[in-house]
Amino acid sequence: MNAEERRLDVLRAIVADYVATQEPVGSKTLVERHNLGVSSATVRNDMAALEEDGYIAQPHTSAGRIPTDKGYRRFVDRLSDVKPLSTAERRAIQSFLDGALDLDDVLRRSVRLLAQLTRQVAVVQYPTLTRSTVRHLELVSLTPARVMMVLITDSGRVDQRVVDLGDILAEDNLSRVRALLNSAIVGRRLSDASALVAALPEDAPNELRDTLTTLAMVLIDALVEHPEERLVLGGTANLTRNVADFPGSLRQVLEALEEQVVVLKLLASARQPGTVRVSIGEEIESEDLRATSVVSIGYGPGEMLLGGMGVVGPTRMDYPTNIAAVHAVARYVGEILTGR
Repeated sequence: MNAEERRLDVLRAIVADYVATQEPVGSKTLVERHNLGVSSATVRNDMAALEEDGYIAQPHTSAGRIPTDKGYRRFVDRLSDVKPLSTAERRAIQSFLDGALDLDDVLRRSVRLLAQLTRQVAVVQYPTLTRSTVRHLELVSLTPARVMMVLITDSGRVDQRVVDLGDILAEDNLSRVRALLNSAIVGRRLSDASALVAALPEDAPNELRDTLTTLAMVLIDALVEHPEERLVLGGTANLTRNVADFPGSLRQVLEALEEQVVVLKLLASARQPGTVRVSIGEEIESEDLRATSVVSIGYGPGEMLLGGMGVVGPTRMDYPTNIAAVHAVARYVGEILTGR
């Protein structure tokens, strides 16, 4: 083993011990706890070299060392593969998510699951509109002058609106309106569908024009709404378990996490289903979140990206476990949405 590999082993051992104990790590402890196969003098030399290169640092109150953001980055970059979850963990994820009733439930369950598996704050972004297409539009008569409009997209999103028509609509005319709307928008991107809906009343038979105009206004509102700016957040209390990880800034972190735009930016870099991205400390754009790391991934059926999900926690986190959990939950969510 060359000196470079040996130092990487020492760095891995320091990261593992510091994540587990929250205590700065000394050379004596490393030699006792880890089978590094070298003398404590060699470990001391390696730690001095790692410190000189900026991978570890000495907190002023202690003789031990802790990893820096650069050290965590090196550690994460050298993780050869995503650590596989145990069969029991995979089965638990699958059965928990399989019980979901609809898209909202899938995302709520995903957040709870990620927060439990990682003991960090979990975040899931709603499927982005731009990539969704209309699967079906249903109109259900509630009273002769009131209908429920149900818009269903290929990403599993269901949008329900009750519409007062202002006039009585006969059942056969309701069927005609339903057919007109579906023929215009089924299979279309949501962004294109709104323009097609807006044009419908102009060419409609006279007796349907008022009804179509009323429905079109409500439908356009549903189509151009922005669920990509909707997030599900869970496990915020997990951050308060280790207040020492956020010297003087836990409140800032919590306030930043309440800002949807800030969190969406954290997830924006996860552009690909199946590829986990890790942003550490200083690499994060938001100044209030510089004491955190973000493990994120895109989710969706196959190669199709619907949105991002991930976890936010202190830089002193169990990266292998968190990467594995985020990867596994995203994969199952993609499979569930494919099957819907």
